Amino acid sequence: MEEVYHIPALLPECLDALDIRPGGTYVDVTYGGGGHSRAIMERLSAEEGGHLYSFDQDRDAIERAASDPRFTLILSNFRYIVNFLRYYDVEGVDGVLADLGVSFHHFDDAERGFSFRAAEAPLDMRMNRAGGRTAAMLLNTLDAEALGSMFRLYGEFAKAGRLADAIVKAREGGRKFERVADFLEVCAPFIDPRKEKKEMAQLFQALRIEVNDEMGALREMLQGALKVLRPGGRLAVITYHSLEDRLVKNFFKTGNFEGRVEKDFFGRVEAPLKPLGSKPIVPGDDEIERNPRSRSAKLRVAVKL
Repeated sequence: MEEVYHIPALLPECLDALDIRPGGTYVDVTYGGGGHSRAIMERLSAEEGGHLYSFDQDRDAIERAASDPRFTLILSNFRYIVNFLRYYDVEGVDGVLADLGVSFHHFDDAERGFSFRAAEAPLDMRMNRAGGRTAAMLLNTLDAEALGSMFRLYGEFAKAGRLADAIVKAREGGRKFERVADFLEVCAPFIDPRKEKKEMAQLFQALRIEVNDEMGALREMLQGALKVLRPGGRLAVITYHSLEDRLVKNFFKTGNFEGRVEKDFFGRVEAPLKPLGSKPIVPGDDEIERNPRSRSAKLRVAVKL
């Protein structure tokens, strides 16, 4: 397989979580730089029928992958996990891994528009550049209410409403949002200089989540993973912000995204998954020193009952 352009977070912990068998069938729904996929494959045996299916909607990642008899790479959003595994006649899998972090490649490639540090970059942010709305389209078309909701919900930005009003006012004055610099200029009055990096990261996170419908896709993937897992199969998910983590935590504990506990006639909790451990697994100091971007990673693991 190809050279990794994304350092995989919590790699040993993920491999332990999946409890990989040489002849098992596994899915890495976030191929990215291939780090997790490579490590999973190294534990699989072609002679015993072991196989890994990986998903990525970014053609850049697909083009970097090499062929291997134990490996199938699927160019698609992971929300379609059920459809594609059915296409490949996969009746059930033993483990599903999802690392919801954005690859270094995306942040470091200025032309993708994921980083507020690349002022001249286009406001794109699409994981799949074959179609869909760009960040520029959202900033140029959404009304103030929708913009405010996006920055408030997905970025947890305190001045979301005021920023949204300023964006609409700027458009009415003839501004078009095309480059990162266009957005930065309108944001500037609402950013606390002492928290500039944090608050800009929050705003760009909000745009990225909306552009790629990340929360909707995550919900569908989790439901799909539950369908394709065999009883006793493992589901391991690495999250990087509170919105993702809350959703995954609720789904693991209750089988729904609201955290609504449902009980049977005898008062026993009905849930399709059993979380392994009461708290998420987080990186140690050594890993954070080697890979600072793993600092906010949280790994949750559950087994299908």
